[in-house]
Amino acid sequence: SVPNENLTVATFAGGCFWCVESDFEKLAGVHEVVSGYSGGHVVSPTYKQVSAGNSGHVEAVQVYFDSEVITYNQLLEAFWRQIDPTDNQGQFVDRGEHYRPVIFYHNKQQQQLAENSIALLDKSGRYDKPIKTEIKSLKNFYAAEDYHQDYYKKSSLKYKYYRYRSGRDQYLEKIWGDDLTQKVEAPKSYFKPSEQVLRNKLSPLQYKVTQNEATETPFKNEYWDEKRDGIYIDIVSGEPLFSSADKFKSGTGWPSFTRPLVTENITEKMDRWLLYPRTEVRSKYADSHLGHLFKDGPEPTGLRYCINSASLRFVPATELEGKGFGEFVNLFGKLEGKK
Repeated sequence: SVPNENLTVATFAGGCFWCVESDFEKLAGVHEVVSGYSGGHVVSPTYKQVSAGNSGHVEAVQVYFDSEVITYNQLLEAFWRQIDPTDNQGQFVDRGEHYRPVIFYHNKQQQQLAENSIALLDKSGRYDKPIKTEIKSLKNFYAAEDYHQDYYKKSSLKYKYYRYRSGRDQYLEKIWGDDLTQKVEAPKSYFKPSEQVLRNKLSPLQYKVTQNEATETPFKNEYWDEKRDGIYIDIVSGEPLFSSADKFKSGTGWPSFTRPLVTENITEKMDRWLLYPRTEVRSKYADSHLGHLFKDGPEPTGLRYCINSASLRFVPATELEGKGFGEFVNLFGKLEGKK
């Protein structure tokens, strides 16, 4: 069947595509998963060519999902619960590079979310070996032969036997324990309240900065020198924007970050208020003015998101769970006790 054009597509390789297809199809918001081959140099390869290991392809799946129900971030969380991300020579009983795990991104946003997700996983302390899952731009995807599609349904006995013998589930239970069953919550709904609520809720400075693009005084604002671990959310809507893990001392007197925490919550537009054009940074849902983006930041991004404290509210790492931001707790797993 042809997937609905309103759905978003994601592409993952995680070893045997029968297993990866089956696990993604169980998720609410996923409409269809197609098994296939990705990343190689042979056009329309056959299973025989790919499994011989010389076509350059890996066994992969394309996931068609409704982003109003399940986010790309949640798909990444589900992906980690299906594979061994530390093994780039195959997966479980299936050996060879054509079985290695890869995240194929379709756009820059997926790339950044995948990079952030791997950084979180690395810091979680869950694995005693480095993460070796590749992140690559999607160049091609060829659907596999019909008999591979929905193999877990069509040949369920053979599939169950293969899966048990592969050692996949035994490994995942050992690594994840009680966390193996992922809690997929619907994406939170962030929005901009009415003018009356804004005026009651915000201080005069917060209102001027978020609604009228004002800039607060450097070195005399709430978070320019904030050193605690935690995340920064939009003062108006509560959408998560930045993390202390990406904060750096810029010397400018405003909070500065190398990248957003949740890329899709940030929008950028040209600002021509001054003689030279600058890139203004705004929040997606509240449409608050946050600050500006400059290209004079440190590695790894070379970017400096220069943000007004008045647009932000800080949520300390110790309060993330209680305030509904539990998905970011792992970011600070190994940072306890840091000055």
